[in-house]
Amino acid sequence: MNSPDTAAFDSVAGSLAGPPHTAVLTTLLPDGQPQSHVVWVEHRSGRLLVNTERHRSKYRNSRRDPRVTLLLIDGADSHHFLEVRGRVEQTIHGPQARDHADRLSLTYRGHPYDPEAIRSERVLLLIAPRRCIHVQGQTIRTLDAGPERPATWSVPELE
Repeated sequence: MNSPDTAAFDSVAGSLAGPPHTAVLTTLLPDGQPQSHVVWVEHRSGRLLVNTERHRSKYRNSRRDPRVTLLLIDGADSHHFLEVRGRVEQTIHGPQARDHADRLSLTYRGHPYDPEAIRSERVLLLIAPRRCIHVQGQTIRTLDAGPERPATWSVPELE
């Protein structure tokens, strides 16, 4: 798997994915300009899952260019966050994506997703991390992917 060490990533992402925390997904528009969206996010075994709809720009942008960044911010401490630079490695359509929207809505709002709010097919984006930056107060740690990269969190070099 070409992603950061799953155990190291899971320990941090698992604590910041879901309420009361905030997540922001950034995708790239056709002209390269970044576009950010507040999203609901689920963490599942080395991956982050974002649910959207087929007509939304975040879906269209990720289909054209799968590079994305997710920022997970601690709801109680904005100086505790995880920036995840990654790629949308898979999209899931159909009933599985629709059911996932209900599960996320139950987690974030306490009730299933309002079917009246759905304008097009639900789509689930599976995001594989490539580089993670975890900030907690004065502590900054990085986690990179790939065989030549460290498999544990490290302190970044100052530029």
